[in-house]
Amino acid sequence: MQSSPPPRPPHRKPFWRRFVRGLWEWPLAALILFEEWGWEPLQRAMARIGQWPGFRWIGRWIESLPPYGALALFALPTLALLPVKLLALFAISRGHALLGTLVIVAAKVAGTAIVARLFTLTQPALMRLGWFARNYARWTVFKERLLAQVRASRPWRAARVVKRRMGRWVRLLKRWLSRD
Repeated sequence: MQSSPPPRPPHRKPFWRRFVRGLWEWPLAALILFEEWGWEPLQRAMARIGQWPGFRWIGRWIESLPPYGALALFALPTLALLPVKLLALFAISRGHALLGTLVIVAAKVAGTAIVARLFTLTQPALMRLGWFARNYARWTVFKERLLAQVRASRPWRAARVVKRRMGRWVRLLKRWLSRD
């Protein structure tokens, strides 16, 4: 009777492949984390603004758009902010690094707020486009897998520990300051 060969260790990708993959995954993960961090609060802020007199009809109009109209409107903030970001890069190239960086950050925050609100309003129409719904499902799976990888990483776990400790320190400081 012939014995089977010993089990092989799990195959790991070569270092260079993991390194190259990390070059694009970590910046993408940072961008996604920023979007995730800002998406909900910024969307809520935009929803509150949308309830102001004179703005309610805009939300109703956006919700009534057909799928491709919703898609065009959803792409509009990206196209509108591109010249602003290019001007910011021009300012950086001319030695105004702080100004250019602040403009890029402000454009990113404003863009995230607008896109978050627009997506909330247009999502039902967009999901009626078969190709959009399929790709959105794929994107969601990819994003969750990437974020799980980041959250399992040593730097992320260390940052969470620091955040918890800072939170405790802030609470203790508030208690100490509130004593008469």
